[in-house]
Amino acid sequence: MRSLYGRPMPGSSSSHHVSRRAALALGLGAAASVTLPGPRAAAAVSAVGGERLGRSGVQVASGAPRLPKLAAKAWLVADHDSGDVLASYAAHRALPPASTLKMLFADTVLPKFGRTSVHKVTAADLAGIPYGSSLVGVQAGTSYTVEQLWQGVFLRSGNDAVHVLASMNGGVGETVRQMQARAKDLQANDTHVVSPDGFDHKGQVSSAYDLTLFARAGLKNDDFRGYCATKTADFPAGGKKTFQIQNTDRLLTGQGVAAYRGLIGVKNGYTSHAGNTFTGAATRGGRTLLVTVMHPASGYEAVYRETAALLDWGFAAAGKADHPVGTLVTPLSEQPKGAAAAKPRAGAAGAAGAPVAASATSHTDDWAFGGSAAIAVLAGGGLLALRRRERERPGGRRRRQG
Repeated sequence: MRSLYGRPMPGSSSSHHVSRRAALALGLGAAASVTLPGPRAAAAVSAVGGERLGRSGVQVASGAPRLPKLAAKAWLVADHDSGDVLASYAAHRALPPASTLKMLFADTVLPKFGRTSVHKVTAADLAGIPYGSSLVGVQAGTSYTVEQLWQGVFLRSGNDAVHVLASMNGGVGETVRQMQARAKDLQANDTHVVSPDGFDHKGQVSSAYDLTLFARAGLKNDDFRGYCATKTADFPAGGKKTFQIQNTDRLLTGQGVAAYRGLIGVKNGYTSHAGNTFTGAATRGGRTLLVTVMHPASGYEAVYRETAALLDWGFAAAGKADHPVGTLVTPLSEQPKGAAAAKPRAGAAGAAGAPVAASATSHTDDWAFGGSAAIAVLAGGGLLALRRRERERPGGRRRRQG
């Protein structure tokens, strides 16, 4: 199998591809080392950030302009600085996040290594990459700076770069545990991490609310902010050669859709099962908004068009919207000692963290909450998503997942 740039699958030697059997074997070791926490029970929907965020149906601040027509399964618009949630739909609905989960990976791992540190990649670092992954072209035997690896993560959503950084961080299993702990600290209670790359692993879910928390936390880090705003970079090709990589965030680059004025990031994602996901941040007139859109009905550009429409709506709502529908909560580690979980702002009725009965309000996909037997099979038997094949890109180009 070849990467996006025609390179052999990382970790291969003289052969020009990795067989499905070999790819599965690579996945066994990484998956077997992961101790998975149980997924959130489907009987309740989180109301972290305010009771209205746990409801079904569109929630919108009073006095706000008319919302655009949207087809996404879940979405959310929030003010980055105040944390006010201006509008949402199914904010806590658990859905597969695709590569937007890499924001949590970066929140967790990015602060641990200096950007100028150099790491020589080994074949073991590249073990367990799911078949069909998006790849930046990391090669065993080549040395990379930490900055270059993070460029591979943010610009090309490279699962090879993710697995190298996870290996540097103690391995996939340790990184998953740290990511789950970071999610708990952020009060991202809808999120269940199975692998750091965001690929289609059964039981791996997040929500529009949680992804927005990840973006807000990440943007506090100057390196995170810089990487997600980078349009192009030169990436090592072995020896002294390099090749150019381009950011796959279309609202940033303007490829296929109009570039969004004032966009500062953050992360897009796609898998054949999850569809398209995107969290974007933009600044206009001194105000920064965060928007997350998950799984529009169809069309690769739809996730960008709906994000742009919600950003436009949010900027138009400035000074008009009263009584936000909820709030982006403060991480537990940033609260005063002994303080209870952050409470919603005025207008967001209900205690933060209170569960809301499911039934019609949850919109939860049944597949996302596989039983303990399925989770055990995943942990002990390898990555089930290895068998999934990537879809065709529009125009006949193959689309990589992750």
